[in-house]
Amino acid sequence: MSDWPRILLIGYGNPGRLDDGLGPALSAKVDDASLKGVTVDSDYQLTVEDACDVSGHDIVIFADASVRGKAPFFIEEISPQSPMSISTHSVTPEAVLYFAEQMFNSKARAYVLGIRGYEFNRYEERLSEGAKRNLEEAFQFIRKFVQSGNLHFNEAGF
Repeated sequence: MSDWPRILLIGYGNPGRLDDGLGPALSAKVDDASLKGVTVDSDYQLTVEDACDVSGHDIVIFADASVRGKAPFFIEEISPQSPMSISTHSVTPEAVLYFAEQMFNSKARAYVLGIRGYEFNRYEERLSEGAKRNLEEAFQFIRKFVQSGNLHFNEAGF
């Protein structure tokens, strides 16, 4: 079906820093679920090169751990924004979207999904119990959203 939305989920963060690995953990769950129309990517951080991948999709969801955000997760629409500067550790989702628009004429709708984490200050490859629960809720939300085939989130959930 050609009118099914093409969705890209980019989960990013450092799995070796406890709950900072929530973005890649969500990517792994979504990838394992083989959801229709969804392409999954996972990395430690966003890069300018992600703009090319963004340009081939209708919807992009940037998933990352949230240190202080609402539990279990929050989702908000973002718009392209020209970066003030570029470095390997500061490419924002808005900048990736900006580059996709400028270089590839992308019209993708984009969202930031922040999954609430609790433990970040040690080097260890595991998620806290609270983060695991929040991850599962975020996954179920994404699964329902994708299965709906809807292109917009709203107050009702999507």
